[in-house]
Amino acid sequence: MEGITNQNGMEPVLQFLDVSVSYNPGVYAVRNVSAAIYPHTITAVMGPSGCGKSTLLRAINRMHDLYANIKTTGQIILKGKDVLQTDPMEVRRMAGMVFQQPNPFPTMSIYDNVLAGYKLNGIKLNKEEKDEIVESSLRSVALWNEVKDALNKRGSFLSGGQQQRLCIARALAMKPDVLLMDEPTSALDPISTNKIEELLLELRNKYTMLVVTHNMSQAARISDNSMFMYLGELVEHDNTKQMFTKPKNRRTEEYLTGVFG
Repeated sequence: MEGITNQNGMEPVLQFLDVSVSYNPGVYAVRNVSAAIYPHTITAVMGPSGCGKSTLLRAINRMHDLYANIKTTGQIILKGKDVLQTDPMEVRRMAGMVFQQPNPFPTMSIYDNVLAGYKLNGIKLNKEEKDEIVESSLRSVALWNEVKDALNKRGSFLSGGQQQRLCIARALAMKPDVLLMDEPTSALDPISTNKIEELLLELRNKYTMLVVTHNMSQAARISDNSMFMYLGELVEHDNTKQMFTKPKNRRTEEYLTGVFG
């Protein structure tokens, strides 16, 4: 199976086993991807536009279920469960998602935004539990001190970088097994981008992350491992430093040196 040789004898948190995603019969956005993702790592998913990066990420937490024409085959094993055979609500608790554009719910307060996953899943909490989850989640993204006196204000009043950290806090509030991030800094300024990157490196102590990025220097800065995708296929999956210095595949080398992309 394509993937990283794990030195510590740890079980993968997430495995792709021959995963394909088609938008129309015979037209594949992702084709026959197999890879293993290990705990407490950041994996960058790289490749040119339209190569299947976001499609693969969205397959993990069953977002393609929303469209009748999209078919996903193979197995995606998350903590021992095949997500394609598991209740989507349960899957989305296990796999938190953060998108390219910061998207706090505009009519909700900061407090309610953090707890949105519980409300959407119909999980009842008492006031003490809510307060604890909100504070711990906001502290985990270094946002608590900035917003603790404005928890009843709408999330949309925050800056772009703060909004994205709020969205990460919303995902972390559900205590996911993996955190999926689809170009989480591409809409942010350099200072906010730097804060998010520092945050991800801290969160790696507790979480396993997959980060789709077009930014190769970002991948080099923050990721332990990298997956390079091209035309829906996983071309190479390796330790990031190894891939950036001695790629095994010519197409990877051409992408990293700017021959195409």
